[in-house]
Amino acid sequence: MSCLSETFKRLRAGGGCGFVPFIMAGDPDIEHTERLIVELACAGATVIELGVPFSDPVADGVVIQRAAERALQREVNLASVLKLVGRVRLATNVPLVIFSYFNPLLQFGLERFAVEASRTGVDGVLVTDLALEEAGEFAHTLAAHDLDMIFLVAPTSTDARLRMIAERASGFIYAVSRTGVTGARETLSREAEQLVRRVRAVCDLPIVVGFGISTREQVMEVCRFADAAVVGSVIVEEIERLTSDGKAPSDFVERVGAFARALLPQ
Repeated sequence: MSCLSETFKRLRAGGGCGFVPFIMAGDPDIEHTERLIVELACAGATVIELGVPFSDPVADGVVIQRAAERALQREVNLASVLKLVGRVRLATNVPLVIFSYFNPLLQFGLERFAVEASRTGVDGVLVTDLALEEAGEFAHTLAAHDLDMIFLVAPTSTDARLRMIAERASGFIYAVSRTGVTGARETLSREAEQLVRRVRAVCDLPIVVGFGISTREQVMEVCRFADAAVVGSVIVEEIERLTSDGKAPSDFVERVGAFARALLPQ
C-alpha cells in the first residue's frame, strides 16, 4: 500500500477530513519553500501539493501564474524541485505530490524522473495536461517505481470517462469543483458534490476536491462529501502579499503557517 493510500486509510478510519495545501516550488525561493513544507506539515496538512514552475500554465489562474513566473525568474526547475524534496524528507514524512505540466517531465526524461522522484521521496504525480488516452506508458513507469498516478476529473467528465480514470488512477482522485482555471472563489460550485457522488459510484479511491476553495467554510463544506479539500490560490496569494517588496519577512514561514491553520476544518 502506498503512502498516500495509507494516509487516507487512517484518515477515513478516524472519521476525519483532509487538508491539502498547494504551494509553488521556488516561490519566494527554494529555501523558503523547503521551510514552508515543514511548516505546513506541522500545521496539519494531510498531503502537500508542490507545483513545478512552468512558462505556460494554461490550467492556472493569474495568482498561480505569477508564482510560477517568480520561481522561473529564480531559475527553479524540475531538477531543483526534486533536490528540494530530498532535503525535506530529512525533516518530515508528509506525503508530497508533484503537480506539473507534462513538458517539464518530458524534457527531464520520464524514466529518469520516476527514478529520481522515487529516490528523493515523492509520493504521487499529477500532470494537469496529460490526456488519459496518452498516459498509459507514463503511469506504468511511475507504478514501476511505487509512485501514484493521480488524475483530474471535472464536472464535464462523462460516466464512461470516470470509469476509465477509476481503473487507472491510484493514491486519490482529484475532483475539479468547477470548469475553468484555478483561483479563489467566494462560493463553492454545487457541481462539486454531484461530481464526487458520480465518482464514488465507480471508484473507492479517496476523492479530494480543489479549484476555488479559499475559506474555512468552503473547506468544511467540501468535508461533508469528499475526503479532503485542496487549497491553493489563496495560500499562494498570501505568499505573494507577504513578499510584495521582493523579500520575505523574518517571520514569513510562521505567518503562512498561521494562515493555513485558519483554513483547517474544525
